[in-house]
Amino acid sequence: MSETNETERREVKRRKSDHNIHDNKLIAEIEELKREFELTTDKLIKDVRRQDKIMARSDKRQQQEYDQLQIKLDEVEALSKEIEETQREVVFTMGAIGESRSKETGNHVKRVAEYSKLLAIYYGLPEKEAEMLKQASPMHDIGKVAIPDAILNKPGRFNEEERKIMDTHSELGHGMLKHSNRPLLKCAATVAYEHHEKWNGKGYPQGLSGEDIHIYGRITALADVFDALGSDRCYKEAWNDDRIFNLFKEERGEHFDPKLIDIFFEHLDEFLEIRNSLKDKF
Repeated sequence: MSETNETERREVKRRKSDHNIHDNKLIAEIEELKREFELTTDKLIKDVRRQDKIMARSDKRQQQEYDQLQIKLDEVEALSKEIEETQREVVFTMGAIGESRSKETGNHVKRVAEYSKLLAIYYGLPEKEAEMLKQASPMHDIGKVAIPDAILNKPGRFNEEERKIMDTHSELGHGMLKHSNRPLLKCAATVAYEHHEKWNGKGYPQGLSGEDIHIYGRITALADVFDALGSDRCYKEAWNDDRIFNLFKEERGEHFDPKLIDIFFEHLDEFLEIRNSLKDKF
């Protein structure tokens, strides 16, 4: 019995020893995994931090590039606005020069410009387009710079030959402006060419009728005639308002676009206010 017990005790001791060895190996493996995990996470942390620094430098560089680009865009925009403003001033000045040769005041082109924009707005053109027409309309008679003074400033009516020469100013003005690709000057070319066309097709130089006449031409025609009739010219005295208004009613659908005539009378107070604010000064 004692020998058997001894054998059993040895076996138990051996098993405990084997179990301890197994436990030690498992712990060792776990500890090794822990070390590897820590090394891996440390590496990942370093990589992420390094990437953050790279991104920060990249973001800073991109921001600097964006800021520089924005500065350049602002400079281009400012230059573009300056060019547009200069272009408007040149257009207005050229129009005023054309009018001054026929002994008309600079306020004539200013009034026509304001009337044209008002008509355009109420007709339904976008604000930007209405403003462009306002800036272009002073060029409606630019072709007059090529008409001889003897005809341009003749007191009284033209004879047939003189009328033919005078009527060429529309084509002459169009010819001066038609080659430009700039919207303002293209608009001015249309105004110069078509502002003497009539709704009934009896105008010049092309004999266009109705809506075949560009809206820029139809609007400027009404604005120009309204101001011309109410102003003293070398060949006539200013008409009174009643006479002008009666003519407009008669010429609705004849000389002028009926819709524009209706707009004119619906907003007559605004047109008269413009006229009063830009009276001629002699």
